[in-house]
Amino acid sequence: MQVSLSNNHVVIISIVCGLLVLSAFFAGCTGESAQPAKPSATAAPAAPVVTAASAAEPVKTAAPAATTAPAVAATSTPVQVYTYAEGNVVAYTAASLKGVSPKLAEGFAKMYPGHTVVFNLDGTQNLKTQVQNGAYADVFISASNSYTAELSKGGYFTEGTVKTLTTNYVIVILPANNPAKIQTLADLAKPGVKIARAAKTVPVGTATDAVLVNLARSTYGADWNTSIYTNTVTYETAEPSVATKVALGEVDAGFVYESTAIAAKPGTYTSISIPKKDNYLQTYTIGVLKSSSSKGPASDFENFMLSDAGQQILKDYGFRPA
Repeated sequence: MQVSLSNNHVVIISIVCGLLVLSAFFAGCTGESAQPAKPSATAAPAAPVVTAASAAEPVKTAAPAATTAPAVAATSTPVQVYTYAEGNVVAYTAASLKGVSPKLAEGFAKMYPGHTVVFNLDGTQNLKTQVQNGAYADVFISASNSYTAELSKGGYFTEGTVKTLTTNYVIVILPANNPAKIQTLADLAKPGVKIARAAKTVPVGTATDAVLVNLARSTYGADWNTSIYTNTVTYETAEPSVATKVALGEVDAGFVYESTAIAAKPGTYTSISIPKKDNYLQTYTIGVLKSSSSKGPASDFENFMLSDAGQQILKDYGFRPA
C-alpha cells in the first residue's frame, strides 16, 4: 500500500532525524572526554613544599647521571659575609686565636661598653685572599708578617695602624692516651707514626718547616727529617684543624702553636716542647683596614688588644709578649 506524506510530515521527519544525529554526535564526544587522562611517563614531579623547618636544610637532589663530571668536595668552610654595623667590629683573625677569642670579645666589651667584636677565624692565607676579593672587615689580625706585608703593599691598611700584637712558639701535641708511645722528638720518625701538620701556605706550616730544618741540622740529622715527612699523613689548611686531628686520635702527633696546647682543656693532649734554639717564634700583627666603615670602634679594638688587659688575656692563653 502506498503511503503519501504531506509537506508538513516531511519537515517533521527531517527535524527528528537531524536531532537524532546530533544527539549521537554529542553522546560520542561526552563519552570520550569522560575517560580518565593517562599520566605522561615524563611528567615532572610536583615541587616540594618548603616550610620554616625545612628551609634551613639543604635540598636533596637526584644523583647525577653517569656522564656528569664528578663534583669536587669542599675543602673549607664557605666564606661568611659581614657588613658594617654601628659599634660592631669585624675582625678577620688568624685561626690560632680561636681558643682565646671569646675572652677577648668579653674583655673588649667590658673596656668599651656598647662595642662588640665578631671574629672571622680562618687560616691567615684565606683571610688575606678574602680581603683582597673585597670582603668586608674592620680589623686584620695575621699570624704571618708576609701576608700583612702583602696587604700593606696593596694599600689595604689605614696608615700607621699596623702593629706587632703577640708571638707564639711551635710545639708538638699528642693524644692524651698517646697510643704511639711517643716520648721524645726522635720518636716522631719511627715507622708507622702518623703526623698532622699545616700546609706550607699556613703560617704555622711555614714555622713547622723551619723548626724541622733546625732540629735536623742541630740534633737529629737529615734521615730523621725525611722520616717526619714520610710519616706526615695530612696537611691542614688551618692550625686548629691539626689540633682536632690529634684530639680525635686520628693521628699520633701534630705540630701546632704553644698557645693551642695551653688553651686546651686539661687531659686533651700531652705535649713535647721544642728547644727555643731550634724553635720558630711566630709574630702576629694587627691593623685597621682602610675600607672599614667603623674606624672608631676598630681603632678602639686595636687599642684594647695592645693594652695591658688585652695582652694579659693573650698571655693567659699561652701567647707571648710582642
